[in-house]
Amino acid sequence: MTTQKKYKILFILLGLISSASWYGCKDEVDLPDQPLANYVNVYMPQGVNGAVTTNLKVKDNLVQTAVFGADYGGYGYPESDIPVSFAVDNSLVATYNTANKTTYQILPSSSYTLSATSAVIPKGGLSTTPLKINFKATGVGAMDAFTTYLLPITMSCQSVKVKESLKTVYYVVRALPDLADYPNFDRSKFSIVGFSSQEANGEGPNNGRAIFVLDGVNSTFWHSQWQNGTASPPHSLTIDLGEVKTFHGLSFLARQSGDNGKPNEVNLQLSTDNVTWTDAGTLNLQNTQSLQPVFYPAGFNKQARYFKVTINSSYGSNVTHLAELYAF
Repeated sequence: MTTQKKYKILFILLGLISSASWYGCKDEVDLPDQPLANYVNVYMPQGVNGAVTTNLKVKDNLVQTAVFGADYGGYGYPESDIPVSFAVDNSLVATYNTANKTTYQILPSSSYTLSATSAVIPKGGLSTTPLKINFKATGVGAMDAFTTYLLPITMSCQSVKVKESLKTVYYVVRALPDLADYPNFDRSKFSIVGFSSQEANGEGPNNGRAIFVLDGVNSTFWHSQWQNGTASPPHSLTIDLGEVKTFHGLSFLARQSGDNGKPNEVNLQLSTDNVTWTDAGTLNLQNTQSLQPVFYPAGFNKQARYFKVTINSSYGSNVTHLAELYAF
């Protein structure tokens, strides 16, 4: 037998001996003690994918809820009932905002209720019965529409370890009204009580003046002054609703032509007495001849008898014009 073959057989025998020794000893390996309790915890499953976004409708008598609860995780099933408790922890809102670069507000306590603050994961079961957050988007104590709130609900348990990363669920909550639910006010009592300028002559006898934004005729229009000197922006109209109403927004109908001057940036102010005014925000309209109903979030659900529209800029021109103006 050659020397090469002798060494090959020797290596094979050594390998077999080594393998046999390893398999013979594997049952004798001293593994560290692993208590079953180390694998068992309770947690809030709603937080598995991060914050829960809940968009609410602003509609009377509509029940709107979100669900929360607790689950059992680990080996097997619980051998006895596991009581868990829940609480709102608003101190976490600031921490969340800092970590996520958000500016969410604390959800007012008057705008929600929890169906329960305690529950039980039953013996042999894996979860509590679903609990509910009931939200209030209309009426007394309701949250403000268009504002984004944060509601942190945290779980505690005395008998089983709580999974730290899933002990709190963050609910991002906002109430978003639907324009279809807000028809325009009857304008029979509306009147113009102020304007920055109007074109009293250059647009003919049935055009140009401020009163034509309330006449119900789409082909007529108000136009800022251009004859004998052009009025510069901003341009404004002040309208008396005739009585105090709950205000939500405005509907703009631009002049039904291709002329430059359709309103672009438009500010709104509200008042109950035509003396003291509250700013309701500024937004941009589209450059279109179609009717544009828009919410003014800062003025939503506010009481007003007077509103003042100020057109800070127009499309393609320093003059402006408007066919019809509605409120709702």
